[in-house]
Amino acid sequence: MPAAETPSTVIDAPVAEPSPVAPAGPGQLVMTAPRRGKPPRHFADLEPSERGEAMVALGEKAFRGKQLATQWFERLEDDPARMTDLPAASRERIAAALLPTLLTPVRTLTADKGTTVKSLYRLHDGALIETVLMRYKNRDTLCISSQAGCGMNCPFCATGQAGLTRNLSTAEIVEQVTAASRALARGEVAGGPGRVGNIVFMGMGEALANYRSAVAAVRRIVTPAPDGLGISARGVTMSTVGLVPAIDKFAQEGIAATLALSLHAPDDELRDELVPINRRWKVGEALDAARRYFEATGRRVSIEYALIKDVNDQAWRADRLGKLLNARGRGWVHVNPIPLNPTPGSKWTASDPAVERAFVAALEARGIPTTIRDTRGSEIDGACGQLAAIGPEQPTTGQVTLGLPTAGKPA
Repeated sequence: MPAAETPSTVIDAPVAEPSPVAPAGPGQLVMTAPRRGKPPRHFADLEPSERGEAMVALGEKAFRGKQLATQWFERLEDDPARMTDLPAASRERIAAALLPTLLTPVRTLTADKGTTVKSLYRLHDGALIETVLMRYKNRDTLCISSQAGCGMNCPFCATGQAGLTRNLSTAEIVEQVTAASRALARGEVAGGPGRVGNIVFMGMGEALANYRSAVAAVRRIVTPAPDGLGISARGVTMSTVGLVPAIDKFAQEGIAATLALSLHAPDDELRDELVPINRRWKVGEALDAARRYFEATGRRVSIEYALIKDVNDQAWRADRLGKLLNARGRGWVHVNPIPLNPTPGSKWTASDPAVERAFVAALEARGIPTTIRDTRGSEIDGACGQLAAIGPEQPTTGQVTLGLPTAGKPA
């Protein structure tokens, strides 16, 4: 594998005009997103304090900004004709200026009797992203994307091998949540009306490499209605492969979200291969940053560990991981071993069940709370990036393996 670039501490790339340069492809570790055309400005891109100004610029009263927020965030209304708080004569003009279409549905696949829904969306420039909505007895969880593609180049990940197309805007991230929330509120998903209560940044992309937009999106998600969606910060999980400066920065944002560190190996030699960012920030540095996050927020950290047959699933590696975690204290961490969802043509495959059990037993012997990751679906491609990689018209097979603990085991 090629040597990783030495990234700067700048963890958010500006979006500029379209560039003829091709998107960053597989085989590279990419910290700066390719420059492409900006998506249209959307109401969700604006801070609450900016919304009145936007209305004034359209010739409306400033208080219309609060009215539109009530319609968009609180009532989840996307049809201007039904936005009855706004003057009938102004609705279409306001919607045209502030509510452009950001996500165009391309394909929707369902599993688990319709309670798992994977959606493929096309963005304004043709880029593709994915979301997965999972319904459980006591909660509705949405897995969202923060980038189109990913630049982290993890070899067992479909998204990582597709390369990075671009960062998503704040509104493109938020609209994934509002789209799923509308579908649930309107009873369009099997199981009856519901409400998204858990958001996991475990779809396409490394969210902390798109720091500014991802954190702004989190703020829109957790800000009480009508200024935001009003989802509890405790229901938000931010996943990262271990961008240490970004973890430390996020810890100071005052958002009590859960941090999920995608570790996948306790030893630097193997993690250098599985998670190329490890060549910049080693296992110990990533775990130290995760511990600092716990100390700053009081939120227990989740360690994500994809179990890959005969690669990283040895019980001795579980024991080593347990030692590393315990060396940083007790009660601050929870491990989620993940049954790998193989991608077509990949040499990587899932561990045998008996090996999984031995791995868990070794962690539990060290006193580490451990929960095998829940898997959902038997008819749809669930690994992040698979649906986008095969294209909108191709047949699909596989299962859904997603970023959340088993029901009843919060991270």
